[in-house]
Amino acid sequence: MTETKAHIAALDVGTTYLRCFVLDENCAVKGSAADAVELLNPQPGYFEIEPEGLWRKIVKVIRESIHNAKLTPADISCLTISTQRCTFLTWNHRTKEYYHNFITWKDLRADELVQQWNSSCLLRFMNGFSYSLYLLTRQARFLAGSVLKLMNGQVTPRLLYEIAHNKQLQRALHEKKARLELLDSWILYKLRSGNGLDPDVEHITDITSSTATGLYDPFTLSWSPLVRWMFGIDSSILPRVVENSYRDFGYVHPSAFGQEWNNTKIPIAASLSDQTAAMWGSQCFATGNVKITMGTGAFLNLVTGPDCKAVISGMYPLVAWQLKRASKQIDTIYCIEGAAHDFGTVVTWAQSCGLFESPAETAAIAESVPDTNDVYFMPAFSGLGPPVNDYRAASGFIGMTPSTTKAHLVRALLESIVFRVVQLIETAEHETGHKLKVIKVDGGVSRNDFVCQFLADASGLHVERADCSESSIMGATFLAGVNHGIWHTLDDLKRFRHVERIFEPQPKQFDSIANRMQKWSRAIERFSGWY
Repeated sequence: MTETKAHIAALDVGTTYLRCFVLDENCAVKGSAADAVELLNPQPGYFEIEPEGLWRKIVKVIRESIHNAKLTPADISCLTISTQRCTFLTWNHRTKEYYHNFITWKDLRADELVQQWNSSCLLRFMNGFSYSLYLLTRQARFLAGSVLKLMNGQVTPRLLYEIAHNKQLQRALHEKKARLELLDSWILYKLRSGNGLDPDVEHITDITSSTATGLYDPFTLSWSPLVRWMFGIDSSILPRVVENSYRDFGYVHPSAFGQEWNNTKIPIAASLSDQTAAMWGSQCFATGNVKITMGTGAFLNLVTGPDCKAVISGMYPLVAWQLKRASKQIDTIYCIEGAAHDFGTVVTWAQSCGLFESPAETAAIAESVPDTNDVYFMPAFSGLGPPVNDYRAASGFIGMTPSTTKAHLVRALLESIVFRVVQLIETAEHETGHKLKVIKVDGGVSRNDFVCQFLADASGLHVERADCSESSIMGATFLAGVNHGIWHTLDDLKRFRHVERIFEPQPKQFDSIANRMQKWSRAIERFSGWY
């Protein structure tokens, strides 16, 4: 009798693309499908996604990936979901009335509100009061509260903006008809309810999606009481937070997918955020492990284990993942995160300006010159994050002369985004006391050999790049497989990670690069506080 093979459908909804891969129990890709996420830009600084258009694409890529694998829906053992964080909407889920589109994490509509809050007497008082409590108790959560600030990437300021300016939403909140959906909670609702046929399914979000919103307190593992006290947001509109091994994610309702799905009962085995998925995909399971995702932005996550670290440099503590053991005990693993929001966007912008035809050319162009000829670039379209924390900084080149060539400009661009990552690495080491030796990289820009080698040389660390660049897909698959019983321990997953290349630091390059980074750091002063 032939043993039935396990097949996992892994859906990943990112900022620019959504993909679904079908993998077997050996993590071999059997089929896939992808589509572009249509980012709307109705006003400068606004970045939105129309929800029903996104849902149609989700249904399409799931169906096409299974067809591409030459399988039927009945062959799928389980589905797993990885999503971008801090993208949200509000709606009446019973009437399907949306009060606005998805507002993405890149959106800057609340920038003025962020500045007002961060300079307000109330926030200054709260920071001071928190520090006083820290001195009395030495509790890390109060130290974190002493440097608390709003950030555009969080849900909090953009939700406050919509509440203040959206009359439909105001009326719905008053009538207790509105609720907030993070991207994962909305996808879970649509999948489980059959696109609204059963509106009473649980309103849930996984903990790794809630933890970065600014509304969630990783120290108390609950929605923060500040949500109501400081911002007047009723926490009843928020989804219930569940762990990543939650046993009641339920099943995919077949009605949303057509007749071929009739009589199927595909379990949803896992839901997790894109950065947690990338940590799992890179197999960063131990305390001190670090991965850097090089995509639209660059995200550094350093695992701190069962300790939630209070960080004061502009990085922030997050729940990395949370799993329930067979004994019902819940294990919570934390990390600290730092982001450089302009990484892949810098490369895309340079391409649109005609500096090169394809990003694949950039490594060869950068290597065609020995250095940047003292030209430097500041990658600050969204300001500069930690440790600089100047969200009013400007982007631009500095140091150009008549001898500057296109190759110098391209090299300066690539060096600049690496310098931002080195800043994050040094800050993470300082905040945690961990001396890093190896960093694991993933994401589209990690396929650039020049970027990886320059990162190794600039940081003095070994840079490890896996054979498979789809770390979020792999991570979502790993977690689903463990939850569903296809694999049983984290050790079972080790055989699936294949390192394609390790970029080793070249000591002879370190001094010259350190000097260039010092000059680049001086240039920050020229671009700071521009807006």
